[in-house]
Amino acid sequence: MGAVILPIILLALMWLLLIRPQQQRLRAQQALIASIEVGDEVISTGGIYGQIRALEDDTVLLEVADGVEVRLARAAIGQRVGPERPAADELD
Repeated sequence: MGAVILPIILLALMWLLLIRPQQQRLRAQQALIASIEVGDEVISTGGIYGQIRALEDDTVLLEVADGVEVRLARAAIGQRVGPERPAADELD
């Protein structure tokens, strides 16, 4: 009986410590990418700071200096800089 319980406990522990936090990070990243808008200041996953000038389906046009624009994949947006917007459920 103990030989059956130990693997179950180990699998549950692995899920709690490894898989669940990764899923939460992935959901947060997907929510960020879906919520970015033109004019937001962001940091790319490569560490480039800039302001979003245009959004397309899978790409973002990021202005990194006056007159200097870089085209990035939407997935390359790492985080938003500045004040966070309230989530939709917090507005009610």
